[in-house]
Amino acid sequence: QVHLVESGGGLVQAGGSLRLSCIGSGYTFGTYAVAWFRQAPGKEREIVAAINYSGSDAFYADSVSDRFTVSRDNAEATVYLHMNRLKPDDTAVYYCAAAPNYGYRRVHQYDYWGQGTQVTVSS
Repeated sequence: QVHLVESGGGLVQAGGSLRLSCIGSGYTFGTYAVAWFRQAPGKEREIVAAINYSGSDAFYADSVSDRFTVSRDNAEATVYLHMNRLKPDDTAVYYCAAAPNYGYRRVHQYDYWGQGTQVTVSS
């Protein structure tokens, strides 16, 4: 059974940093692309960043491209989202998701999802 488990969320002041982790199990982690999505109250779920199976390529939403970095450690079956210079607009539930191909940007293109972790940025 496939599991993705996020951790690392919390409450932080604007300008601060957090590192989210996503641990995968139950499938061949190193062969799947992984993305981070977020969903704020009353808004649609949106992609934040994605990384290919090897970690050699990644893409970001324009709103975070100069502040967030995605990385992965396949030996640990973990993907990270390093978030710097956080803003109140970054407040959302953050989800990791896995897909067999890299480059997907839509929710329905991802096969496996975690339960989410809350990030709250205070002003």
